[in-house]
Amino acid sequence: MEKRKLGANGPNVSSISLGCMSFAGSYGTSEKSDCFECLDVAKDFGITFLDTAELYGKGLSEELIGEYQFSRKHNFYIATKGGTIIGGKRGENDNSEKALRKALEGSLKRLRVDFVELYYIHRRDFSIEIEEVVHTLSKFKTEGKIGGFGFSEISPSSLRRAHSVSHVTAVQNEYSLWTRYPELGMLQTCMELGVCFVPFSPLGRGMLTDTFTNPSELLETDIRKKMPRFLEPNFSANCKIISSFRQFSHSRGWSTAATALAWILDKGKHLIPIPGTKSISHLKEWLGATEIRFSKEDRDEINRILPLGFAHGDRYSDEQIVGIERYC
Repeated sequence: MEKRKLGANGPNVSSISLGCMSFAGSYGTSEKSDCFECLDVAKDFGITFLDTAELYGKGLSEELIGEYQFSRKHNFYIATKGGTIIGGKRGENDNSEKALRKALEGSLKRLRVDFVELYYIHRRDFSIEIEEVVHTLSKFKTEGKIGGFGFSEISPSSLRRAHSVSHVTAVQNEYSLWTRYPELGMLQTCMELGVCFVPFSPLGRGMLTDTFTNPSELLETDIRKKMPRFLEPNFSANCKIISSFRQFSHSRGWSTAATALAWILDKGKHLIPIPGTKSISHLKEWLGATEIRFSKEDRDEINRILPLGFAHGDRYSDEQIVGIERYC
């Protein structure tokens, strides 16, 4: 698999990397054996970079990765996140040095490592200026606990403020063919500053694949259960539109997931998408993305089928979007 640089000063990692949120059951039940098999296949296909967080299953995702690396004697580059109060109300975050240090130490222990390549602030604590948070993260870097730091779900203006204090390695925001708000400044700001942009949910939480999820079959613990795009009449409207994209992909001999990921990779060399799965079959669907090369006609046809802002419904409910920094 081709490699891309993780920020201006970071290592070269796989251009498609693996999001490990589903290891902790956010999209249904999860078995350790399935997660380990998924990591085996990811490793064999050249994926070198994993993304997790303290929040995912209250540390379960990190524990599974730590156990895998220890038992398989294989190390990935790892990004993890902290700053959200585990067990607190939605939107409760603590970016103080004391809280972040405790969160990072816990993550390192669960991952069974002394160092992670990238550490994100999962959600901002707006009671603390972002410049102060950067000073804290810089201490962790000086102490040799992290290779670089970043932020998730922030605005371009906040990135500029943080970057003015010390180099930010990466920003992780949602970005896909049906969630394109980062095009209103974040992609451009990251490119200007030499910051890696890491799109999460690049496959539209499973919608930009060869098989649609049936919302009625989702478990109550599945985060999509309350997302407006998965509620009627939005869901049926979205399926109808995306079906045309699926047909386009198949007409080119590509899987829908691979086409959606190739579209992101085509947006710039500073993008490293992190599709998430614990399923080997799903992972194999999108690994061909790095081999796809779009013509101008392909790009035009994708834009015609899935025009900017096509999705019916918001990406989060009002309850779910609490704590996310909005800029448009």
